[in-house]
Amino acid sequence: MDEDVLTTLKILIIGESGVGKSSLLLRFTDDTFDPELAATIGVDFKVKTISVDGNKAKLAIWDTAGQERFRTLTPSYYRGAQGVILVYDVTRRDTFVKLDNWLTELETYCTRNDIVKMLVGNKIDKENREVDRNEGLKFARKHSMLFIEASAKTCDGVQCAFEELVEKIIQTPGLWESESQNRVVKLSNKEDGYGGGGACGGYCSVL
Repeated sequence: MDEDVLTTLKILIIGESGVGKSSLLLRFTDDTFDPELAATIGVDFKVKTISVDGNKAKLAIWDTAGQERFRTLTPSYYRGAQGVILVYDVTRRDTFVKLDNWLTELETYCTRNDIVKMLVGNKIDKENREVDRNEGLKFARKHSMLFIEASAKTCDGVQCAFEELVEKIIQTPGLWESESQNRVVKLSNKEDGYGGGGACGGYCSVL
């Protein structure tokens, strides 16, 4: 069944409680949105296979609780991840300010220094924005992260966020080839210029 899958990737979703991590995950994996979604207790986990540039990748996506009291899970949660999505809420500046703490935690526990990072400003469907798009972009560039704004509610940018992340991981062979038994699959020749992000627009490429 999985013989045409290039690799399995471990993707993390991190950020403060209430920024919409679980909503983004549900929108991406099940295409549903629940405004009454309860806070994640511990870790939620979903698997989805997607195709990027003709390469199939199976994503094991770990959604973590943003609350301090669940932080005991941290080291094992970060181990072996190839990609991470950092989420903040564009209507809550405090969730943006605390991104530095999450990056510090990521650097402390992550076992790879070339992990691909994507910053997502969620809830752009709301009126009361407190964090400007340019601030998000600037922060992402400073920390060599991809960047997109999204809304789990309207579906805006959600698919793009995951696809861009996976595309970048696949273009960094050292990240996943050691995990993969199937080395004979040839990557598409898009490695050269992966800026621009096509229809996704506001994603800034690393390096």
